[in-house]
Amino acid sequence: MKIGQKFNSLTYSEYIYIIDNHKKFSDWNTLGLFRSLVETKKLDFNQKIEIRDYANKQFQRAFDFLQLKDPSTYFYLKTLGENITVADEDKIWKGIRFNQEKILKKKKIKHRNFGEYSKHNCGNDWCPYNGLMIKQGSLLAEGNMRFKSDKSRTVSVVKSENHRKQRKRMKKLIHQELVTF
Repeated sequence: MKIGQKFNSLTYSEYIYIIDNHKKFSDWNTLGLFRSLVETKKLDFNQKIEIRDYANKQFQRAFDFLQLKDPSTYFYLKTLGENITVADEDKIWKGIRFNQEKILKKKKIKHRNFGEYSKHNCGNDWCPYNGLMIKQGSLLAEGNMRFKSDKSRTVSVVKSENHRKQRKRMKKLIHQELVTF
């Protein structure tokens, strides 16, 4: 059996029915459910909150993994119905980054190509690469997932270059000293 329509076109009672009977549907998509709560115009604020809480009871692990897969949707759903300040927003985003790192470490995942991070998104509407699947670390990878614990590759390259220059200077100084004697 298929749902047969987009999630964001469902009513409150249809959401509840589909969540309860999600195993019967072959086109079930948990991520689609959560994203539709962001996009839907058919539900009011209180209904969105109720559906979010109801879905979290059944799909808590999927909701937690949403931090890694689509952090902006997770942030919207987490703060749905709350009045937050800029400081609160920063604190939530720091928590999301911390949880992303923790999830990656716990699941022993070495790559970071998930959801939003696996596609090019530079923010320019005219860019021909928008939505294109990209390789992590490539020049097109604008929105890479970064953590404070990551080692900067450019620092090591600059450091090795400086060591090389110092060795050359030392050789020149030694050669000049030998020539002057």
